[in-house]
Amino acid sequence: MSSAAMIDRYRWWEIILIYCGIAVFLFFVLAPFVEGFLVSLKPLAQLFSSPYRFWPENGSFEAYRTMWISVPGFGRYIFNSFFISIIVTLIVLCLVIPAAYAFAKFEFRGMGILLGAFLTVNMFSGAVLLIPLFRLMRSMGVLNTYLAMIVPGVAFLIPSAIWLLRTYMIRIPQELNEAAFMDGASHFYTLRRVILPIAMPGIIVVAITTFIGAYAQQFIFALTFNSKSEYMPLPVGLFAYFGKQEVIWNELMAASFVGIAPAMVVIFFLQRYLVGGLTAGAVKQ
Repeated sequence: MSSAAMIDRYRWWEIILIYCGIAVFLFFVLAPFVEGFLVSLKPLAQLFSSPYRFWPENGSFEAYRTMWISVPGFGRYIFNSFFISIIVTLIVLCLVIPAAYAFAKFEFRGMGILLGAFLTVNMFSGAVLLIPLFRLMRSMGVLNTYLAMIVPGVAFLIPSAIWLLRTYMIRIPQELNEAAFMDGASHFYTLRRVILPIAMPGIIVVAITTFIGAYAQQFIFALTFNSKSEYMPLPVGLFAYFGKQEVIWNELMAASFVGIAPAMVVIFFLQRYLVGGLTAGAVKQ
């Protein structure tokens, strides 16, 4: 069947339904972000007016200025969030790249059991393991430090990262490994000089998804394993401040958007690698 016939297989009303479905999906995905941004522009008194108005009257960016004054240490919270996420991402990549290479290119006893164990780990929520993790962190003497949030983050993100990168490395021709071995190259040299340049799109995907996961899961670990403000990431810092007496919603939304803006900028510029890496391996070659 030609490509033109494949493109023309939908009728006009089916195309309309497809685009309507996409529009509904995008609405439910983007509506909370749009509403949150509009809330950050509204004066506080207007948020509780009746009837409720979606579009702000006399909207301004005043909340984006006052939240720096209202939230002590806001810049430190942002730094902590990105520092923890970056360190977690680097550690995960250092551990996952050789592991994914081994799982993709070699057959060894117990490989299926290990891969199944990785999937089992992903089935457990961090909240289920908080008590044993707390005892472990206390025995290691790392409570109220960055390590108390980095170590659990690495442990929970490694399994999914191995599966994702392994899927990408499987599609790299085995003949490249065999040719490198015929030339006398070691496994480490082959990984570093042959596999890594080819697998770079997949590694970027793993780095992005790991960074997002590390940024998203900071709240529960930081709330449990840390009580010092100098190590607080942004989610716990905002929770600790805005939960004391009242919730200043416009400043809270402004602080949230400022906190996630750098991550959104990074993802925006790397999205072509993200899409390319996620779709790689979807077609058997």
